[in-house]
Amino acid sequence: MEHEERPYQPIENYGIIGNLRTTALVSLTGSIDFMSFPRFDSPTIFVSMLDSKKGGYFSVEPQLQDYTSKQLYIPGTAVLLTRYFSENGIAELTDYMPYPNEEGKSVCAIVRKIKTIRGNITFRVNCVPRFDYAAADHEAVLENNQITFTSINDGNAQLRLLADVPLQLKVKDGYAEFTLKESETAHIVLEAVEQEDGELSTSVDHYINNTYQETINAWRKWLSKSTYKGRYTELINRSAITLKLLTSIEHGSVVAAPTFGIPETLGGDRNWDYRFTWIRDAAFTMYAFITLGFYDEATAFMNWISTLCADNKLKLLYCVDGTNCKEEIELGHLDGYKGSKPVRVGNGAASQLQIDIYGELIDTIYIYNKNHKPITYQFWTLIEQQVECVVSEWKNPDHGIWEIRNMKKEFLHSRLMCWVAMDRAIKIAEDRSFPYPKTKWHEVRDEIYTDIYHNFWNEELQAWVQYKGAKNVDASVLLMPLTHYISPLEPRWLSTMKAIDQELSLDVLIYRYQNHLEKIDGLDGEEGTFNMCSFWYIEALAKSGELDRAVENFEKMIGYANHLNLFSEELGNKGEHLGNFPQAFTHLALISAAVELNKQLSRIKDN
Repeated sequence: MEHEERPYQPIENYGIIGNLRTTALVSLTGSIDFMSFPRFDSPTIFVSMLDSKKGGYFSVEPQLQDYTSKQLYIPGTAVLLTRYFSENGIAELTDYMPYPNEEGKSVCAIVRKIKTIRGNITFRVNCVPRFDYAAADHEAVLENNQITFTSINDGNAQLRLLADVPLQLKVKDGYAEFTLKESETAHIVLEAVEQEDGELSTSVDHYINNTYQETINAWRKWLSKSTYKGRYTELINRSAITLKLLTSIEHGSVVAAPTFGIPETLGGDRNWDYRFTWIRDAAFTMYAFITLGFYDEATAFMNWISTLCADNKLKLLYCVDGTNCKEEIELGHLDGYKGSKPVRVGNGAASQLQIDIYGELIDTIYIYNKNHKPITYQFWTLIEQQVECVVSEWKNPDHGIWEIRNMKKEFLHSRLMCWVAMDRAIKIAEDRSFPYPKTKWHEVRDEIYTDIYHNFWNEELQAWVQYKGAKNVDASVLLMPLTHYISPLEPRWLSTMKAIDQELSLDVLIYRYQNHLEKIDGLDGEEGTFNMCSFWYIEALAKSGELDRAVENFEKMIGYANHLNLFSEELGNKGEHLGNFPQAFTHLALISAAVELNKQLSRIKDN
């Protein structure tokens, strides 16, 4: 069902709110243009980011001429303010989703507080849900100033719109128009009809009186658990909150991003669904949480992963509840962001072989065991099974960290992470005196090390290359010193850094590889630079003795963030954000780089 056409906003023009079960993206104009409901990997109810004429949206529009707008978060929270500035007045919109209580329960709701700061301002609110990726029809009933939206052929999912101003129905969409004088406020709430706790009131007054300050306090209480003390605290905290927003309070899993279909190349087909838990990305996220002292999240993830390990050999990615990833399909009825088709949901990479996942996971378990809590022997026996997968598979070609769909290679990153898996497993066993096949594991670890050092080295390039026999470098090589495989002062490493500078860098912006040379990923179109690779590069610079350059590059890279210090996956030719947004991998890489810079700067100060 079509609605009025909505102008596409730049990807970077959004902020994110959430309740640790799902999220919503709010534009600089105050429109919610993306929301999966009721959890991260559910079908959407708003997705006008991917179809301006029928995707669905939830807008708040002050009737001000030639206004400009700004957004900011209330510090230490995920409560988002959007302010509108005009000669005729100033308006403010506050958006949040109530934070779960101490038992992890909450209503699934968006609360929108509208206020006139100066002048008399008329507002128009449109709540235009489109269920099941805008494929399902719905019914709408207005009763007692509440509108109930019920989907048809989508599990009869229900939403309810509440307000302390009069609501109207326009066909099957919610609408309100009202005028607020200076300092007056109005509240609009969109909630799930089925509550997790039937005792929770669903009146507008309940949300006004019992959720706003409670949500602020809950976010700040969570953030206060951070043990980090040092430089870049505000940046680190915003990235940590973003990662927390992508973490399931129910399961302990972490989605790679809250969106799908946002293009890596405008008009191209690099449009993927990131609303799943990749073992790799989640393990790196837990590494960041552990580094900052957020151990509860790491423990919840360990519980989630132990259940998966007990069932069988690990898969690459899962739904947030640990079930198998949904089959990748194309949503042909959606036009895509600015015509970027196809729009895909589900992810075909789920069936790929990516051997590197064992390294990222076991490295995180190693840090957890070392810095927080000893793992149990029962958990260790499950880890042993995964290590044996490495022992049997490390020589095999795979699809690699970049999920190359059209071929398998012996990728350097996969081989490196197999070494990490063996090395950290040995360290855990030695630290805890766990029984393990010492001779075999040591032999495998050393064989992998030697294989990487000699067989992935290209004498002509004077660099370690993307895969055996390749003639090009890959940005994932930057993890070699970060994982302590190689000394950052090793002559071969310093030479590899020079090759990265020459082949992959545009100042601080880093491409993941030179796809235009061999079309290795088999996809059309040129992609942008990868933000996480830029932060890997910065951290590698710092470790390689170029601290001043690393600090300068970090501060320059932060300038590419959006107005809320959020990052998507990539940056385009004009510095525009591309790919799913916001991306967990970029924010955890930012945290890691910032912590490393702070550590090295503190050493200089202490000396």
